[in-house]
Amino acid sequence: MRRILNYFLMRVLLTIPMLFVLLTLVFVVLRVMPGDPVSAMLGGHAPEYVIQQKKAELGLNKPIFEQYIDYLGQLAHGDLGNSMIFVERVSHPIAQRLPATIELTLFGLIVTLGIGIPLGVRASRKRRTAQDFGIRFYANIVYCIPVFWMGLILQMVFGVLLPIFPIAGRVGARIISSDFDRTGFYVLDTLMKGNFADLGDVLMHLVLPAFTLGITLSGVFVRLTRANMLDVLKSDYVLASRARGVPERRVVYKHALKNALIPIVTMLGLQFSALLAGAILTETTFSWPGMGRLLLERIYLRDYPTVQGVIIVYALFVSVVSLIVDIVYAIIDPRVQL
Repeated sequence: MRRILNYFLMRVLLTIPMLFVLLTLVFVVLRVMPGDPVSAMLGGHAPEYVIQQKKAELGLNKPIFEQYIDYLGQLAHGDLGNSMIFVERVSHPIAQRLPATIELTLFGLIVTLGIGIPLGVRASRKRRTAQDFGIRFYANIVYCIPVFWMGLILQMVFGVLLPIFPIAGRVGARIISSDFDRTGFYVLDTLMKGNFADLGDVLMHLVLPAFTLGITLSGVFVRLTRANMLDVLKSDYVLASRARGVPERRVVYKHALKNALIPIVTMLGLQFSALLAGAILTETTFSWPGMGRLLLERIYLRDYPTVQGVIIVYALFVSVVSLIVDIVYAIIDPRVQL
């Protein structure tokens, strides 16, 4: 237990400099990019003295290093700052949008694993057959497809040609969004209220975005699962189980798959950041009111504090998930602690 605790503390200490470097890069890049938040705010037609007055009010007339020190001081107090464009705290829109992104990412992850692992196992069992070739062909194709293009195809097929699923938003027009203020997670809120009619509507709106996100990343897990299953199926204990007459299904799913999942757990942590990146494009395609759309909107408006706040939250989210995966991996395979 102590070794796991030491491993946990080491991973936390390694996360801190990573966040610091990311924060510094984002801060500098935003301020050297073309464009001016004051001009975006005032419409670009304000007199020069008004622009300079507003810059002084926002602290943009200070040297970048001084602005950076002031921002670090804010973060040290847990303050993400105020929006430069809107009269609101940066934490307010983030708190509103974060549940939507988490919900979409989790359902996308379920689709990814639900497709990738079973197909990878199937391909390993049917090695060098037409099924194996077809599954690997699918994995290569979906891995190369851009997320937004997949979303547009699913919208056209299942939203227009076959109008089965809605193609935009989190809920239908007849449902009042204020009914979901308890947690912000629409699926959880409807379950807590026992409102299964609204739950059905929420899930229908989740189908196309979640499958868009999940299908494009499932190819990675198909190939990884297949490769690891092929190695495990050659192991001595698998051959011994087969020699004892253990049913093939039991050998594959109870013994082999359990050991093949160890590297998949590691890949899950690495791919979680890819899920969040894909969620930005998915949210834009499906008008999903999440962090991705918030980030793109505020980049366009040059709202520095909000962009910085969103990226910090993204980085913290990915770091926490990666840390959890590392701890789980350390528990499953104690060799990583050495």
